[in-house]
Amino acid sequence: MEPTSNIHQTVDHLFRHESGKMVAVLSRLLGLQNLETAQDIVQDTLLQAMNTWSYGNIPDNPSGWLYRVAKNKAIDFLRREKRFKEISSQYAYLLQSEYTLTPTINNLFLENEIQDSQLRMMFACCHPSIAEDSQIALILKTLCGLSVNEIAKAFLTNDETISKRIYRAKEKIKAEKIELNVPHSDELAHRVDAVLKSLYLLFNEGYNSSDAHNLIRKDLCEEAMRLCHLVTQHSLTSFPESKALMALMCFQSSRLNTRIDDKGHIIVLKYQDRSKWHQPLIQQGFEYLDKAAEPYQVSAYHLEAAIASLHAAALSFEQTDWISIYHLYEMLYQLQPNPVVALNKAIASAYAISRQNALSELRQIKGMEQHYLYYATFGEIYFDMNEKENARKFFEKAIQLTNSQAEKQLLLKKIGLC
Repeated sequence: MEPTSNIHQTVDHLFRHESGKMVAVLSRLLGLQNLETAQDIVQDTLLQAMNTWSYGNIPDNPSGWLYRVAKNKAIDFLRREKRFKEISSQYAYLLQSEYTLTPTINNLFLENEIQDSQLRMMFACCHPSIAEDSQIALILKTLCGLSVNEIAKAFLTNDETISKRIYRAKEKIKAEKIELNVPHSDELAHRVDAVLKSLYLLFNEGYNSSDAHNLIRKDLCEEAMRLCHLVTQHSLTSFPESKALMALMCFQSSRLNTRIDDKGHIIVLKYQDRSKWHQPLIQQGFEYLDKAAEPYQVSAYHLEAAIASLHAAALSFEQTDWISIYHLYEMLYQLQPNPVVALNKAIASAYAISRQNALSELRQIKGMEQHYLYYATFGEIYFDMNEKENARKFFEKAIQLTNSQAEKQLLLKKIGLC
């Protein structure tokens, strides 16, 4: 018999990877206005998995088991309701007959239909009637399996705000009778922006997690890359910025295994073992970046991917082309004049220009007074300048502003060196 902890771990993993797929397919079947019903069916399926598997072994194909149970629950729901036109206008005729009901649902659970349903779901969540912050929260909740708390941390806000955004989005879907379609007009480009922003946030939550005990969550990075790949593969959504974001994710993912040591301690970029960076992912990154250049246009994703590519190409930290990286951050700041970009630009200037220049740029940044990384950066630059007392003060300030155990461990080590 599997230990209960293993079963919970397996179900949690499956929830991340399969719940979004099942919700997308069931929403396509039942109509997006019945999104909550689709989510309830998936939740019931996962609870049944946890209860059933706790009495015996986990099945050989747990994903297949979940799909089969979810399909059966959907069939039961449709037989019980018998309001086919209200439930799903697209499939109403096929759902009314017992001869076509089960085959219709089985067909929607085929791999290519699952992928199509997910793409439709992403674009439905990004309908112009829904506010952008609500669009992204809805995608992260329904398709990506993030909790309200995780989304709140990604947005630097609280749980109540995110819950309200998701509620308003669902109400708008019902009121506007929004359907799962990929738009075929000028509206498409705007919706792609919101989809890509959601996937960018999802990847970032995996790459530098808000979870106090897990700095890196590879499952979220993988999910973001899988969904981004779907976007790049569809002829209507394979825009240059889609490919640029995919390139960025490849470059960043190539370093995941070198960012934490065996004891869970952070290894900063300067000390990472570059021979362990995953070369196939780096190669893929360059391929996507090449494709993103046609037709020529520059988005924030292009600039971030270009910065990541320079890090990936450098043989050592010292041999990095910091001058080009600094200029790319200057261009990025023109597009996105926010404090996070300003902070990264200041860090690059320490190596491209001087430590004094970096301190000057840091002092001009507004809006990061409550972020540990702002003070940790001051500490790092003062440390490099051999001003250990100043460095220690900033590291001590930084340690008060992070809940991450790995980040606290790194800062304690820095304080010890001061």
